[in-house]
Amino acid sequence: MSPAEETTSPEDFRSLFNVPNALCAIRFIGSFVLVGVALADASSSFVLLLTFLLMTDWVDGKLAILLKQQTKLGAKLDTLADVSLYLALLFGLLWLKNAELADQWIWMGIAMASYALSVLAAFVKFRTFPSYHTRAAKTCWLLVSIASLALFAGWSVWPIRVAAVAVTATNLEAVAITIVLRSPRVDLPSIYHAWRLRKDSTA
Repeated sequence: MSPAEETTSPEDFRSLFNVPNALCAIRFIGSFVLVGVALADASSSFVLLLTFLLMTDWVDGKLAILLKQQTKLGAKLDTLADVSLYLALLFGLLWLKNAELADQWIWMGIAMASYALSVLAAFVKFRTFPSYHTRAAKTCWLLVSIASLALFAGWSVWPIRVAAVAVTATNLEAVAITIVLRSPRVDLPSIYHAWRLRKDSTA
């Protein structure tokens, strides 16, 4: 996906109603339902709904490419849906698996602090949320998914720690991307691509 400048065009609004964006909407709304399921102490239903919502995150990006429905607005909607799901997942884990996570607070806290730092950096420089969707971020979603399912399966907490380290590294890369960029961008695969954009803009 080629980087695009963060200015919303009329084409973005005309393409608001498409399949990838519909999946983002489902994930966003489903995140609130996920919180309700957690409050009901329905662990099995929580895992099933979480798995479905995670699948929508994997599918929407593939469909956006396949159907040529990639837009800057879609990238922002995807970020909103992802953040909502992350928060719902975090709440559900703390509500349903608080005892198992008692010794993981430092790992999770560092990961959350790194995300807050990446958001703060983007807001200070560009007045917007970071929507870079890097390769590392996509890998982190997989690691977080595996860690969450492993926790509910009673397997091990080690995947939580691995995911926390990966999330922290990914968020630090996002901070670096924000520092390197001269203007807000979406859908950047890595810091390398951000650096190339900066070099091209000064060439």
